[in-house]
Amino acid sequence: MRLKRLAKDGDSNPTGCQTVYLTEDGRFGIQGDVADDDTYANLENLLLGEGAVLIKPEIVIEAVRRYQERMA
Repeated sequence: MRLKRLAKDGDSNPTGCQTVYLTEDGRFGIQGDVADDDTYANLENLLLGEGAVLIKPEIVIEAVRRYQERMA
């Protein structure tokens, strides 16, 4: 699946994480720190194959802003 980068954490490693992508089928792909076991224990209705990553809110907000600009 092809990904288009929408927003990346400017404070992260230049080749590293904290990035939001738009997938070719219109979903967001999130790259971030893998959630720990305690965090997973708090997730509701986690299905087989699903996971969780942690990412700064500012990056999500920037990604949504850029997404909205592309759709306008």
